Amino acid sequence: MDLDRLAPDFELPDFDGHLHHLSHYRGKIVIVNFWSSECPHSERTDRSLMSTLVQWGEEVVLLPIASNRSESAEMVREVAKTRRLPRVLIDAEDVVANLYEAQTTPHAFVIDRAGILRYRGAVDDVAFRQRVATRFYVEEAVEALLENHSPALTESPAFGCTIVREI
Repeated sequence: MDLDRLAPDFELPDFDGHLHHLSHYRGKIVIVNFWSSECPHSERTDRSLMSTLVQWGEEVVLLPIASNRSESAEMVREVAKTRRLPRVLIDAEDVVANLYEAQTTPHAFVIDRAGILRYRGAVDDVAFRQRVATRFYVEEAVEALLENHSPALTESPAFGCTIVREI
């Protein structure tokens, strides 16, 4: 999947069974974030994403996608509620994770108002040797797009827990 090209459309249900199509969010900036109810890195980045999402208002949509086969729908629902996520999409067969070549949770993709992929990779700069974030890559990308600029950084290595594709 190439940067600066139309992001592949997908259709996934949320934990209430409502279908969401990426293309239905055209006109908004979309953060597609591969997500886990068990991964501590997902929990950490949920906190930062949810606080900035409130500041951005209606112009930005967060689409967390649960692709871990080891996590039940009930677990996903309970953890999403605890973390105050408005929705989590269920990718039970890893179709979208494979389409987007997502490897970890979190693994973020920022898509502009026209549906073009503008950033992919880590939510922030936390890594094995750096435990505290000093840069927030997704936030930087969204802020640039809100100002009608391309993000300065378009790609970074994703860091987190490996997506569980088989159990």
